[in-house]
Amino acid sequence: MELSAVELERYARQLVLPEVGPAGQEKIRAARVLCIGVGGLGSPTAIYLAAAGIGRLGLVDADQVDCSNLQRQILFGAPDIGKPKVEAARAAIGRINPHTQVTIYPTRLNRDNACDIIAPYDVVIDGSDNLPTRYLTNDACVLLKKPNIYGAIFRFEGQAGIFAPHLGGPCYRCLYPEPPPPELAPSCAESGVLGVIPGLIGCIQATETLKLILGQGQLLIGRLLLYHAWEMKFREIKVQRDPACSRCGEKPTQAPLGEDLPACPRSASPASSASHPDEVTVQEMKRALDRSDLNIRVIDVREKEEHRIAHIPGTILIPLSELLRRLGELDRDQTIYLHCKAGGRSMKALQLLRQNGFKRIKSVRGGILAWAEEIDRPAPKY
Repeated sequence: MELSAVELERYARQLVLPEVGPAGQEKIRAARVLCIGVGGLGSPTAIYLAAAGIGRLGLVDADQVDCSNLQRQILFGAPDIGKPKVEAARAAIGRINPHTQVTIYPTRLNRDNACDIIAPYDVVIDGSDNLPTRYLTNDACVLLKKPNIYGAIFRFEGQAGIFAPHLGGPCYRCLYPEPPPPELAPSCAESGVLGVIPGLIGCIQATETLKLILGQGQLLIGRLLLYHAWEMKFREIKVQRDPACSRCGEKPTQAPLGEDLPACPRSASPASSASHPDEVTVQEMKRALDRSDLNIRVIDVREKEEHRIAHIPGTILIPLSELLRRLGELDRDQTIYLHCKAGGRSMKALQLLRQNGFKRIKSVRGGILAWAEEIDRPAPKY
């Protein structure tokens, strides 16, 4: 079907590009693109793809808009706080381009639904914020022969690439064969991110998506683009397909999809209890702080900047970055509770202490965020 008069006017600046033209714009209009995650990476990607005229956008996300999202997730505004992300995103995209059909999936990608959700789409954009989803996306894309437009961010850094074994490139497992333990995987909530970084990486993902749809340009297949904002430098590394890769190699394993992956992280509910033998709840931490006879020491392993934002009375600050050189300040015979922002760094601290002979140690599940939710609601969240 030829472009309408409205479309000719809307996409005029693209249509005059020889690499696009009317035929290319029709390809864009016919394309079906799935965004897994509509957060920091998914927001700019979805915005620019809708503006470019993508015919159908699928949005996968189970979260609600939180105030802390607004610093980088530009699909949303203050009135969206508390709304399901996919619904707020659909409304925002409708204002940008009513010609783009938006299909929403208010769920987490999991081993049961991944193939059904991904199968109808031509291109998949990985905007996920956790490793189980990232590996699951990769494995489903390999199985279904879908190009996976990858992006990741951390503090002041970002990376982007295309994983597409069916197009001659590697898959994500060729680069990172197995996921690390969940407690060792950093997150934006724990480590922070400069708000503009996902904007830049998301725009790169959108660019590669359009190039792939148009069949134009040199794609990031077999190349991983690395960006460092503080140095304002880009560099590139070659990524080759691994013949021994468990998913796309010469003899791929036949393990069921997602069988080797931990469950995707979920926010702890206020009534939840510790589910790991090395964890205690914030309720248990409060009881320990309230009783001097228990001889329990609570160590805050966050950084000094975070401690200035919010801290729990009765705890002692020893940042994770200083823990090894300050072991002499700790008593190996004393029970020690470790807490951070959400639980990731305190588990790392637990591992370090255990390796150095400490046995009576526990990590506080949910960290200071759970404390603010369950114990001290006026406490600031960040």
